Amino acid sequence: MKRDKRITERLEGRFFEKEYASGEKAKVAPHSVVREVSRELGLDVNCVERAVFLSGAVPERYVRNLSTFSADEQRRIFFSKVAMVGIGGLGGHLLESLARAGVGNITACDGDEFEPSNLNRQRFAVENTLYSNKSDAAFEMIREINPAVFLDVRSDFITDDFESFISGADLVADCLGGLKYRAELKDAAANQGVPLVTASVAGWVGIVSTVFPGDNSPADFFGSDNGLEEELGTPVPAITTAIGIQTGEILKILSGKAPALGGKALMFDLSNLYFDTVAL
Repeated sequence: MKRDKRITERLEGRFFEKEYASGEKAKVAPHSVVREVSRELGLDVNCVERAVFLSGAVPERYVRNLSTFSADEQRRIFFSKVAMVGIGGLGGHLLESLARAGVGNITACDGDEFEPSNLNRQRFAVENTLYSNKSDAAFEMIREINPAVFLDVRSDFITDDFESFISGADLVADCLGGLKYRAELKDAAANQGVPLVTASVAGWVGIVSTVFPGDNSPADFFGSDNGLEEELGTPVPAITTAIGIQTGEILKILSGKAPALGGKALMFDLSNLYFDTVAL
């Protein structure tokens, strides 16, 4: 593309090399240069970082990922698309984590507004966003965190047409509140032939699972009752624990690594520091 060629010409000779303890070397595009080229050409940062990856380099914002992921794996993450359902307690933290990790294309939806009871745990719930759309707050904050992410955040409650929403995604992230509609989302991901990584919490406990098409998921056993979450509450420690595990599974899949929870579920109880993995 002519656009990529123009960007590459601006980047030529401006990379530096970084060597890691493993001996791997990576060609890195300085963050200041990426921003400068974006401004000079009037292009979104996503376009510039795309050209950086295509030239065999890595944007500087991801260099601390490269002891865990190779430069090629980081490139895979950037060129992946994740569809997320829910950007509240679970989804807000996951959206931030995926944006910081460098997932280049994210579509997310949530038709709800922030209310005071969200302030205890939801990433984008702050005093200034109360009673506003979760989708609007998420979009603005993620653009501040990583403007290189191509982000489509929709203010929609999706209950019966998950397949249209997740079409074209490489992976689906289930961040729904409660259990209602989780089985439908799992079936939609299976019909689209893509993996789903699901997380749910109640009180101190949580469960995370990676579900490939045709596999069982926790939703197959727990039904659709939301009573447990409402009874036990949703404190932030369980939320962030679940999101750490869910993010790890997602990034492993997107980068080409094998997930640890394929066909399994990890259950935890932070009140007793209990962790166990079971086959589904």
